[in-house]
Amino acid sequence: MNRRGKETMIRTLIVTLAAALMTATTSIAQDWAKERLEKSPRHLEWVKVKHGDREVNCFIAYPEVKDKATAVVVIHEIFGLTDWVRGVADQLAEAGYIAIAPDLLSGAAPGGGGTKELGSGDAVRGAIRSLPPEQITADLNAVVQYVTNLPACNGKAAVGGFCWGGTETFRFATNNKDIKAGFVFYGSGTDKENEIARIQCPIYGFYGGNDARVNATIPKSTDLMKAAGKTYESVTYDGAGHGFMRAGEAPDANEANKKAREEGWQRWKDLLKKI
Repeated sequence: MNRRGKETMIRTLIVTLAAALMTATTSIAQDWAKERLEKSPRHLEWVKVKHGDREVNCFIAYPEVKDKATAVVVIHEIFGLTDWVRGVADQLAEAGYIAIAPDLLSGAAPGGGGTKELGSGDAVRGAIRSLPPEQITADLNAVVQYVTNLPACNGKAAVGGFCWGGTETFRFATNNKDIKAGFVFYGSGTDKENEIARIQCPIYGFYGGNDARVNATIPKSTDLMKAAGKTYESVTYDGAGHGFMRAGEAPDANEANKKAREEGWQRWKDLLKKI
């Protein structure tokens, strides 16, 4: 084999090993979330929420409480419905809420599958960016209706989302007048005054200090919400990065993300108690 051939072979090997390492790292990054979920003592199940010709696969977690509970719809990150997002639903149930996490990629994979069937991160991200906004709204409306009609629910629902899901939470609040609160974790808001005017619930923002891309949108959201007479309260956690709620829970979390995650969770639970 000549020198050029050897160099090509070495480059190919490096790329292959890097891809394998990335896949393994991604898998390990979710293992801790899956392990925690599998140890949950709460009732967890998969349900299919139907509307029109669509069927949305949803993960639901029930709290162990005496009285009917408020529901929280959890909107996943741009990575789709992962084990970590399901873990968030379980932790909300642990706090006393019925939590439902829809896979908004339901039907996006070949054969009608969703996040799991799409497999790679690029495929998931690409599919999410291709979702029609009206479909997302219709899916979420159906999920809200489904969960609030459950016998164990008190008829009240809030919505919370992360990253892409945070942005979708803000947008969904402009399209559903019945939700009681929107919890936006490092997502951006709409810049359209007519959309802001439709919001009927308080919006609470959670942002990382080291996330200039998203944080650049906060002043505009603040001004528009204030001008429209709407409640918008945001907290920025110093030193935390984008995705700190997930990163701060991981075994290798840095101190800033860990602290932001702990404080963010406590704030979330405190706000939910007011609904």
